[in-house]
Amino acid sequence: MMHLLRKKYGNHLQENTRNGVLYFTVPAYDELPFLVHGFSSRIGGVSEHELSEMNLSFTRGDDPERVKENFHRIAAAIGFPYERMVFSYQTHTTNVREVTEKDCGKGYLRERDYKDVDGLVTNVPGVVLTTFYADCVPLFFVDPVHKAIGLSHSGWRGTVNDIAGATVEKMKKLYETHPSDLVAAIGPSICQDCYEVGEDVIRQVREGFPETLWPVLFTKKETTKPERHINELAGDAQKYQLNLWECCRQNMLRAGLRPEHITVTDLCTCCNPEIFFSHRASHGKRGNLAGFLALKE
Repeated sequence: MMHLLRKKYGNHLQENTRNGVLYFTVPAYDELPFLVHGFSSRIGGVSEHELSEMNLSFTRGDDPERVKENFHRIAAAIGFPYERMVFSYQTHTTNVREVTEKDCGKGYLRERDYKDVDGLVTNVPGVVLTTFYADCVPLFFVDPVHKAIGLSHSGWRGTVNDIAGATVEKMKKLYETHPSDLVAAIGPSICQDCYEVGEDVIRQVREGFPETLWPVLFTKKETTKPERHINELAGDAQKYQLNLWECCRQNMLRAGLRPEHITVTDLCTCCNPEIFFSHRASHGKRGNLAGFLALKE
């Protein structure tokens, strides 16, 4: 039995196991019967070695037939038709694309006719928004009034450039979404304790957020004299611990979401490398996790 380490802060995400497939859901979404959603784990697939077991990427050197089987398994576990998935094309942008019925299968059954898309939105029932992770932050958005949804990938670049706000703006424009109605979630991803960054990243965080927030967004890392010497030789003397979860939450609040409508994960991908793929923990030898969000048909 694998032990799941949860953070002492954040909201409790629900573990679910079906046919040997482990995935996670947001309890706040259980009150929305028109919704299908989930976030994958490594458990329950057929991939091998560093990609074991539930690798959901065709670009990590895996056997494509194994990847297809993994998608079939996670789709059956969560409860959606795999042929209805629409994949993002993630390149750490803040580009958000509306997808509809005609996009179903793109990225899985057929080639995507777009690129540089880190966020997806729709109001079409049955379209399964699908985005990919291995430490970066999944952002889920649900408008229960206009029955519209959004799912975005937020690495540090997407976070400082505010893909959360870009997703909300897209939903406002297309679906007349009011931000205060949105029910949002920040999914499993790397925690502040694990996410060490350099001055170059923190410089951009300072540019993207008001100074009053800096103390809750990042802290200087205490280093020993030998560590400081190594950092200086690398040309980056100061290291920091960055809280992407709080950065994303602040972006959501800035976009007009109500704090009580935001679920923040209690699961770190890097703290749980046997349960989740983590780029940091594996030094890049890993598969991909995925988030899924759809309106029921």
